[in-house]
Amino acid sequence: MSNSGEQLIRVYSGEAGMRLDTLVASRMDSLSRSRASELIQSGKIRVAGSTKKPGYRVAEGDEILIAAPTPKAPVFEPEPIDIDILYEDEHLVVVNKQAGLVVHPAPGHFSGTLVNALLYHCPDLKGVGDALRPGIVHRLDRDTSGVLLVAKNDIAHRHLSQQFKSRSVRKTYLGMVYGIPPADSGRICLPVGRDPVDRKKMSTKSIRGREAETIWRVMERFEGMTLLEVDLKTGRTHQIRVHFAAIGHPIIGDTVYGARAWKNVHGRPEFFKKPTDIFRVSRHLLHAHRLTFIHPISRRPLVMESPIPEDMQTLIEALRCRV
Repeated sequence: MSNSGEQLIRVYSGEAGMRLDTLVASRMDSLSRSRASELIQSGKIRVAGSTKKPGYRVAEGDEILIAAPTPKAPVFEPEPIDIDILYEDEHLVVVNKQAGLVVHPAPGHFSGTLVNALLYHCPDLKGVGDALRPGIVHRLDRDTSGVLLVAKNDIAHRHLSQQFKSRSVRKTYLGMVYGIPPADSGRICLPVGRDPVDRKKMSTKSIRGREAETIWRVMERFEGMTLLEVDLKTGRTHQIRVHFAAIGHPIIGDTVYGARAWKNVHGRPEFFKKPTDIFRVSRHLLHAHRLTFIHPISRRPLVMESPIPEDMQTLIEALRCRV
């Protein structure tokens, strides 16, 4: 860090040649490429003290000073949104999150989120942990369904957050993937980080990828598809989706990571172009099935499980009928 509100980043060798706006967006989660471009043009982002154009090609060792203003934290309001509670006591609540529900407010989703629903259900939740993510100790993608754990006080938040940090929480998912894996089980150990070109995506080819480990086993094989049980040893953003796309078995319905992987590995992009037409699914079929952790106060182990959601079950039954 430099002066208050300023951040200094240096260009690594693998980043040399990237556009300045693309590089900044890839390194700053809070900035989109368009916002980075605006700041560059206004002189808020400089290279070695000089103003550049957004399309300037960075060189190894370039020092980029970013003076982006800190945005004001938005005010989140309680909303009477229905949520499925699997378990609740005075310290925590376990939710069976439905697909399509955003976990916490963010640009473009300041209302209608799980946090808005939780603030209505648990009025004292505000101020627990991160002000922007009250009570949240982990997250699920918008279209991923299943078990999500929320702390209701600071003591619970600290203990549960530490369990996730130390990787002592067991996170088990169910996922439907394209193709038939050659083995009954396996392990994927590929680093995951921000995509060097598209900051909204993650990639196993990231310049600054972090270690990521995914363990899987086959639950049931179908014609051209497989139901997998997946254990996450690490919790990188989009890890399961990125890992299975990387090995050529993308999650069914994943239009972000699936289409390219299917095309690259199988040479049949038309097979994946319209998953809603072919399989009548409207989201990626990934479900947080089970969460095993230690209660932050009683210290007893808890196992929370969510049943297979209707859309996944419907597809499974339809595939069984085809066998």
